[in-house]
Amino acid sequence: MKKNETFTKNEEEETVAFFFVETANIGKKIISKSQIAQEKSSDNSIVILGKKIQRHQNRLLQEITELANKKLIIISEINAAHRRDTYDLITANSADFNRVYLNSMKECLKQQIKLLESVSKETNDKIILKLVLKYLPEQFNLLRETESIITEKN
Repeated sequence: MKKNETFTKNEEEETVAFFFVETANIGKKIISKSQIAQEKSSDNSIVILGKKIQRHQNRLLQEITELANKKLIIISEINAAHRRDTYDLITANSADFNRVYLNSMKECLKQQIKLLESVSKETNDKIILKLVLKYLPEQFNLLRETESIITEKN
């Protein structure tokens, strides 16, 4: 193996590790926010959406954690930005809560979609590509549903 081949392999491993950590952290943030929405929202469509998103994220997080463990990648704890973001949702008044949740969820789902799309372009890891193909369509469905509720509420 030549020196540059070793470097390329390490770059791909770094990309994969970054993907696992970032996707898991965004997933944890989405789960927390969806749990809050289920408790605080009086709007049934938002409660149902929160449950759907939470179920999907729990499955994704479980698979990502298992794959990361097999590759000996440690997924770090939720970062401070996540805690601040969640705090903003918890402290939103009832009139603003649904809007704050939906807009936050829209951005989080977009971030996760971007991660899934970029890792699929930057790696040849068949297991990760399979994971992307499994979860990306549902991510887009959840994003569309979120955007649809935002449009309804405006």
